[in-house]
Amino acid sequence: MPGPDPHDDTSRDYEQFEKAQLAQDRDAAGIDTADVDDATAQSLVNNLVDADVVTPVPEDQILVHEPSGTTFDSSTQLAVFHRGWTAACNADAEGE
Repeated sequence: MPGPDPHDDTSRDYEQFEKAQLAQDRDAAGIDTADVDDATAQSLVNNLVDADVVTPVPEDQILVHEPSGTTFDSSTQLAVFHRGWTAACNADAEGE
């Protein structure tokens, strides 16, 4: 009895489809933080300070991200970190 017809084999199509879907999911979950300029960062940090999410420590010239306990000496670094941290927290909440 001959084997299966190779023209009827769709496993490769399914593998390609699955790879494409996984790539789309990864792209959709990614948050772009490369576009944070100084003005945007300062505005975000000011909002986070007002919301008690960030505590400035003037004598050490640092900013403390309270939920994570991470310290920063740059508002841009803090803004990028907070965006990524928020995205990770949201992704974890969606996965539950």
